[in-house]
Amino acid sequence: MGRKRDLGGQRFGRLIALYDTGERKNKRVVWRCRCDCGNEVDVMSGNLIFGRTTSCGCYQRERVVEANATHGMARHGEQHPVYRAWIAMLKRCEDLNDPAYKNYGARGIKVCDTWHDAQVFIDWALANDWQKGLSLDRIDNDGNYEPGNCRWTTVKVQARNRRNNHLITFNGKTQCLAEWAEEAGVNRVTLQSRISKYHWPVERALTESVRRITNG
Repeated sequence: MGRKRDLGGQRFGRLIALYDTGERKNKRVVWRCRCDCGNEVDVMSGNLIFGRTTSCGCYQRERVVEANATHGMARHGEQHPVYRAWIAMLKRCEDLNDPAYKNYGARGIKVCDTWHDAQVFIDWALANDWQKGLSLDRIDNDGNYEPGNCRWTTVKVQARNRRNNHLITFNGKTQCLAEWAEEAGVNRVTLQSRISKYHWPVERALTESVRRITNG
């Protein structure tokens, strides 16, 4: 094994390497770095050396403002929804101070390299069914933000794709409990009780009709 390269004190774009954190990712040294904007971020040595990471994410966010004017997506002084989606995506994956970072960047979820270019993301969005009112959703909740793993969906669909949803498989088909309840014509709470409280087999829970009690 080769000798570890000491990056301490060296500058990489807007980042200055401070110290080796002791953490290893894919057998690579992870360095704590300070960005010129004041944020600190942990970066793998290879990403620093080969120029893949040059800021804490602030550079990309600054480009949004420039791109917003350059590409004409602003309307009446407001950012276009596609830009807002792009900004939010970058912030939750790369901004340590963003409240959503713990559920995205801290879990290792990244934005693919090509989507760090605003125009590339916009072109993809407009070619892939973006409409006002839709949200950017990852198909695999443990996957990255990249063309093959993203889609534009309603808030309802996005809620059903959350990683804490109860997924049920029946007859080779997997979907969340709310979707099965809707398909089977069973109240969601009733279906939840059948499976979690009374421990019914999935087939019985989905196919047995609801008994209606009437007073004679």
